Amino acid sequence: MSIETPVGPDNSRPGKMRIVFAVLPLAIFAGLAAIFWSQLDSGRDISEIPSALIGTKAPSLAMPPLEGATFKGAAMPALTDAAITGKLTLVNVWASWCVPCREENPIILELAKDPRLTVVGINYKDQTDNALRFLGELGNPFAAVGVDPRGKAAIDWGVYGIPETYLVDASGTIVYKRVGPFDARSLKDGLYPAIEKAVAGKM
Repeated sequence: MSIETPVGPDNSRPGKMRIVFAVLPLAIFAGLAAIFWSQLDSGRDISEIPSALIGTKAPSLAMPPLEGATFKGAAMPALTDAAITGKLTLVNVWASWCVPCREENPIILELAKDPRLTVVGINYKDQTDNALRFLGELGNPFAAVGVDPRGKAAIDWGVYGIPETYLVDASGTIVYKRVGPFDARSLKDGLYPAIEKAVAGKM
């Protein structure tokens, strides 16, 4: 008479699941790292992040002014639709606590000298005194500044992080976006061609 060995529960499955859970985070990390390095190897500027808003009308602007700020000797106006209507406008999102914004400010000052452009700013989640000190120390490139203390306007504009800049053509359409501070390459390969196309009416 043969004796059958009783078959117990399969204890191998919990062990396999533990291995899967241990390996899964590593696999996800490896995948994300591969995507990141492929972007670097492609030579593409990862700061030029595509935006769903490009080619669409810019969100409405209705922000209070930065109290105490001046532009060309007069009180700086609020940032409203009227401030940019019918003008090729550079909208720069900045804050005094943002170190890259400080580094970028000399470039924004130079861009403000371009007669083709109106440069305005969205002051993001900042303190008034600090924002005024920033402009006083580094220079004010903005013809108008809107205060965005809770970041509502930034959400409307699809801001990823600051500094962030949008080029809005005379018809009110967003034609270019830059995430992060401008540098020589992003100006030459990104912003300047976009300005020229907008001026020529090719966008």
